[in-house]
Formats: sequence, C-alpha cells, structure tokens
Amino acid sequence: MTDNHNFQTSYLEGVNKFQGLRSKAFWQEMISLLTGQSSELLCFEEVRARLRLRAESYKGLQDIPLEQIVGSVGRHKEFTRTFLPRTDETRERWGRVYAKMNSMEGVPAIEVYQVGDVYFVRDGNHRVSVARELKAKTIQAHVTELPADIHLEPGMTLDDLDEAAVYVNFLEESQLKFTRPNHRMIKLSNPSAYIELLGHIYLHGQVLEQISGEPVAVAEAAADWYDKIYEPAIELIEKHQVLLLSGDEKKGCTPADLYIWMVNHLRDIRQRYGAEASARKFSHALVDYLAEKKIPIPRELLDEADSTVILSRTQVIKQVEEEEHRKTEQ
Repeated sequence: MTDNHNFQTSYLEGVNKFQGLRSKAFWQEMISLLTGQSSELLCFEEVRARLRLRAESYKGLQDIPLEQIVGSVGRHKEFTRTFLPRTDETRERWGRVYAKMNSMEGVPAIEVYQVGDVYFVRDGNHRVSVARELKAKTIQAHVTELPADIHLEPGMTLDDLDEAAVYVNFLEESQLKFTRPNHRMIKLSNPSAYIELLGHIYLHGQVLEQISGEPVAVAEAAADWYDKIYEPAIELIEKHQVLLLSGDEKKGCTPADLYIWMVNHLRDIRQRYGAEASARKFSHALVDYLAEKKIPIPRELLDEADSTVILSRTQVIKQVEEEEHRKTEQ
C-alpha cells in the first residue's frame, strides 16, 4: 500500500513537472524561430541515409553522456533537442516513467545507436527526457555502433549533415575509404570544393595513364594522389604552421583549403610563365601565400627541399613524347 502511495505521489509530481517542461519547450521553439537554429532532434533515418551508414555492431551496456544524445529513431518530432516534450499526449507516460525512475524498481537501460561521438535513441526517449530533468549526467544504454567516415558531434544540424554527406560521397567516389582506410580527414570549409578535389584525382589518373601507357582505375589514382600529392602537401603546411602564422586558421581555413589554393596558384603561375615555372613546388607556393599576406617567411620554409611538383597533363604528354622520341633515336 505504501509503495503504491509513493508511486502515485511521484507520478503526480512528474505530471506537474511535465507541464513546466512543456512551457520550456514552447519558449525554446520560439527562440529557435527567432534565431533560425533548429530545436528539433535529429532523425536517425535521415542521418543513416545521408551518411550511407550500413554496418553495425553491438558494443554492450555502457554509461553514456546524456548531452551526447542528439536524435531519435522514429520519435524525433516528439521532443526538442534537449528532450523537452513537445506535445501534451505523452504527459501520463512521462509521469509514469518519472515515478519509476524515482522508485526502488527503477527502469531498464535504454537502447541507442552510436554514430561517431553522438547517440540516437532506439528505445527510451521518455527515460532520457526524465533523466535530463533529474539533472543526471549519464544514463545506462545498450549501444549499437554504426561506423562513420566523418566525425559527428553534438550541435550538428541537418545542414551540417548535408555537408558531411558531400564528404562521404567524395570518399566513396574516390574509394579512399577502402584504399586508405586510415587516411586523415580531408576537411574543406566549402563542401562544393570536394568536386574540385575529385577533378585533381581524375587528372592525376590521366597523368598516370600517360606515364604507364595503361588504364588506371579511379581507386588507384586516388590512392597515388593521396600518397604522393595531397599528404606531402598537408605535412608541409603543418610542419611550417602556415595557417597559424597567417591567422587563417582562426577564420576557418583548413589545410585542405590551403592545398587547393596551392595547386591553383602553381597552375596559374605555370600558365603565366610557361615552362620557366615547371620547377615550382608546394614550398614555393607556401612562400608566395605568406608573402601575399606580408607575413615574415620562416627560414626553414625558404630552405625547404620538398619534391612535390604539380604536373599538368600537357606537360606529362610532352615528357612521354620526348622519352619515346629518345628511344627511337637509340
């Protein structure tokens, strides 16, 4: 009898708290309309489709941070991003869960999908909502992980996911996720620039074909581009801390952004000066980059002896023709 009385008391307390949370949810949504920032949970089905998540594996029972639960499977419209209830329809259920979580009986662990550093609720949305109201930091969950090619974190919006999806498409098109599974993330501030990177890979493939005289698959071209062009360029940028020196790191410029600038800069110089610019390297481009911004150039960068030379398809064809001509004269 006492247990039932305590449960009823906790239930009524939960119902009262629910009404307060509904008011908070209303104002949270009003603020989101004014600021243009979404207050909705992320829809797991949309995330899974956009990021092409396929494989999954059970990781066991864990204590997970409540703040890193950012979405739901099938019920993302019933709660705000901070798991405040958005409708009155769940009042009684919310009250019962509140009462159980405050009783000796407790509640079962929730079930979640993990993608990167964030979680999506498969079962237990009300338990998450109540736990947050009770000021808990963590909650027990059965975790199933879906490996992702990108890093997800709390606060990401659907627009952020769209940008991430462009990167996923780039990895699949280039096959880098398979040929170089441990590659460093190629992060661009402008997602549309991934198309330009694919152009670099296709051109690199044409260069390899001209040199070898045999067809080169996109996957092979991308792996060779990554190893011999992209990675050395990024190592050079980081070695000399160019983005830090220029202050562009604080403006959101990434090493991959600077890599694209370097390639375009070297090609512009080649078009302007012709064969005289053929020996220009990435280190020269970085010197020009800092010089344009009137930033003192480190002595180590001036003395850099990198071997990264960007060749155009025309230059390679010319080299191949010269080599064939040399062989015919022997």
